[in-house]
Amino acid sequence: MKPDRPSGATAQQRPYVLDEQVGFVLRQVSQRHATIFANRIGCDVTPTQWAALSKLAEVGPTSQNRLGRLTAMDVATIKGVIDRLIARGFVTTETDPEDARRRLLTLSEGGRALVQSHIADAFAISEETVAPLDEADRAEFIRLLAKLR
Repeated sequence: MKPDRPSGATAQQRPYVLDEQVGFVLRQVSQRHATIFANRIGCDVTPTQWAALSKLAEVGPTSQNRLGRLTAMDVATIKGVIDRLIARGFVTTETDPEDARRRLLTLSEGGRALVQSHIADAFAISEETVAPLDEADRAEFIRLLAKLR
């Protein structure tokens, strides 16, 4: 579907206003959210580390490949995230009992404790991010964002 344009106007004839571009607005919202995340969680974990940890808490032991897919991280990114989480003692690996060639990632006791200690913060981050919206707009915002995935 083509974007609406004034009748007869081409892309070159319309002024390009950065503040009206979806990517720019999404980046600003993402930066605001990242600031809220950093203020609430601090330096314990990065947003990508939190995604991996919280998804492991949600789904249990899983392969690195699957965890990357579940958290929308490419192979290189999830590998780096997991390497750092293993080094910090938050994640452990074990052989998959169903396939000895595959390693499963699991939260360590420290990883579970970290997730539990930050769940309230994680909910608060989401709430603060959408605080400018009323409840109906929040639901619609999340619904519309999900359509853009």
